[in-house]
Amino acid sequence: MKNKPTMFLILMLAVFLFSSIQTSYSQNETQSQIQGKWIDLTHDFSEETIYWPTADEFKLQSVFEGMTDKGYFYDANNYSAAEHGGTHIDSPIHFSEGKQTVDEIPIENLVGPAVLINVSEKALANPDYLVGIKDFNDWESEHGQIPDGSIVLLNTGYAQFWPDKVKYMGTDKRGPEAVKDLHFPGLDPKAAEWLVQNRSINAIGLDTPSIDYGQSTLFKSHRILFKENIPAFENVANLDKLPPKGAFVIALPMKIKRGSGGPLRIIANIPAE
Repeated sequence: MKNKPTMFLILMLAVFLFSSIQTSYSQNETQSQIQGKWIDLTHDFSEETIYWPTADEFKLQSVFEGMTDKGYFYDANNYSAAEHGGTHIDSPIHFSEGKQTVDEIPIENLVGPAVLINVSEKALANPDYLVGIKDFNDWESEHGQIPDGSIVLLNTGYAQFWPDKVKYMGTDKRGPEAVKDLHFPGLDPKAAEWLVQNRSINAIGLDTPSIDYGQSTLFKSHRILFKENIPAFENVANLDKLPPKGAFVIALPMKIKRGSGGPLRIIANIPAE
């Protein structure tokens, strides 16, 4: 198969980067990543992709598809979209002047061990749920302190509603007037402050359109995290397939020079038992 060398190189890169990050994970755990299961945490980009109500949606325009006059098949498209939509990254400059743009985020902040905070039961019962300090304390009481260099992922359970905009974010309306109708869970700013003051994480992500909840108007969690150059992954898929700890994440965005965000291909490896 033509893709075997490519996959081998990806696996070797993951192991190299994983072993170079100073965490509490052992060498045996690193080696087990090669033998584990890979999970795609990315939603497809299509006409169904969910974007912020004021953002340009994804468009795919065919340039050519079919047999050429020289007798071979050819297929090519143009696409356009806002930076912030679908599974994507928010770079720190998005809400913090002078902080990192997409192309400036160090790769080591985008690759590493993941911890999963599962708040789906609470969040599905309350679309305005704020993931709080207690949720992190509860996780740590069972699994130990969040290791330095971790990628923290918040599972609200809302990925199951994708791409139904009403169920996923409260409205399918477009334009500035629709923003007030947004309802989905997010990170409590108090918890964001707790993370930057008490833990040393590399990135954070969740399965909703924004790290701040839908009714936020000040976007405090964005501002707190981004001031510390901690990027956010939004609209992440399949978080329900990850364990509370032990997964290894690779989250590589489109490298847009001076970009405030961009499409993200994020995958996770669950180590073999």
